[in-house]
Amino acid sequence: MIQETLQESAEKMDKAVEVAKEDFSTIRTGRANPSLFSKLTVDYYGTPTPLQQLAAFQVPEARTLLITPYDKSSLQDIERVLRDSSIGANPANDGVVIRIVMPELTEERRREYVKVVKSKAEDAKISIRNIRRKAKDAIDKFVKDGDAGEDEGNRAEKELDAATKSHTDTVDELLKRKEAELLEV
Repeated sequence: MIQETLQESAEKMDKAVEVAKEDFSTIRTGRANPSLFSKLTVDYYGTPTPLQQLAAFQVPEARTLLITPYDKSSLQDIERVLRDSSIGANPANDGVVIRIVMPELTEERRREYVKVVKSKAEDAKISIRNIRRKAKDAIDKFVKDGDAGEDEGNRAEKELDAATKSHTDTVDELLKRKEAELLEV
């Protein structure tokens, strides 16, 4: 029972780290990257549809992104969503594709993005700690109810703490890399 709790909490912590990675990838650096648009949805025939499902993405140059809609009638809707997004891109539509040239980031904007990344990293670490707390409560309950011995409970708690530290260290490493990428000129 304790082993299942540990395994389940480790899987949840892995998911929290994955969410942090995805969140970091949506924060733009000076380079064009299709993952910047992964969280955008377009109203496609009355249904909110992820932009990734409506168009193909190409990166012909480091700061240029071409978006080719599969359905040409959705071109205007896609352009509107891109213009209204917080990415700060100005899409240009030639009737067939949407071209986005990513502007250079100012030092001030880079610092703002670093703050956002740190906030997302802290959210991920809080999530990991909450998972740890719930697992520890479950382990304590097993010991209290007599389903597991005191030694087994202590051993499981040490394993849980090691898994928690490992996952928070992973988030810190991801944060360090993203911060360096953002501040790189």
